[in-house]
Amino acid sequence: MPTAIAVTSADLALPAQDERTMPAVVLAGIDRRPLDQALTELNALVEQYGYVVVVCSQAAPEPVVRRLYTLRSLLESDRIALFRPALPPLGIAVLARQLRQLASCDLSPGVLASAGRLLTHYLHAGAVLGSVARLDRVPVGLKAHARSWVPGSQFAVLAHPEPQLVRAGPGVTLKGPEFSTWLLVAKGQLQSDWAGGLGGQWGVHGVREVPLPAESPAWWGTGRMVEFCGYLADLSVLYQLVTSVRQTSCHWCGLDVIGDRCVFCSATPPAPEPPRALEQRTPA
Repeated sequence: MPTAIAVTSADLALPAQDERTMPAVVLAGIDRRPLDQALTELNALVEQYGYVVVVCSQAAPEPVVRRLYTLRSLLESDRIALFRPALPPLGIAVLARQLRQLASCDLSPGVLASAGRLLTHYLHAGAVLGSVARLDRVPVGLKAHARSWVPGSQFAVLAHPEPQLVRAGPGVTLKGPEFSTWLLVAKGQLQSDWAGGLGGQWGVHGVREVPLPAESPAWWGTGRMVEFCGYLADLSVLYQLVTSVRQTSCHWCGLDVIGDRCVFCSATPPAPEPPRALEQRTPA
């Protein structure tokens, strides 16, 4: 049975990319249901799938995050991974879908879960904002703050992989990926076509549009925005990226992983032992 990939709201469960993409498990309202009911549901998921990876935004409401950690603690289970990368909500949704694509392949649960860390490096996530006055996820200079108060100002911001901020306008662009991607666009309350035009500057395969995640305004500090994300869509490319990385066994739980941390038990490799001092020999 494939590892379950879960998200905390339905708007983070993007439509399937291909016929092999596994459906997302949506933990909507998990903080509002009685604790025993939520505990029973999550335990049933673990029993059904064996392992569950919950991909959660750092902008998720605090009660949702507390409930997830409480449930994992009560179940005393290392088969539930809570993954909260520093990505905007649309990037979280894209990453969750990529893991859903890979869940149909012959990857072990530990490798699939830790693949999330690897795949974040290939996401280019940003937004066009009507104001950066409340933006605290990307460094904002004093001039940009001042321009936020000028009517009609728009700013193009790339939050990941390298922070960038420019004033949006004709001929202005952001440094994009050095490989071919698709571009996903989610429109908020800002009237702007700048993000769609970014696809031509980045040379993407195509531009697709989805609804704006509910957590995006909180992450970006404004609802006057258009969020975008450049991503790899081809399953064979994603699979090759993951399987080309050396796998190791977690010294704590024994799962095969890639990278330096097990997403399920959070263990890191033990520090190497210092070399023993050479024994001094006393001459006869």
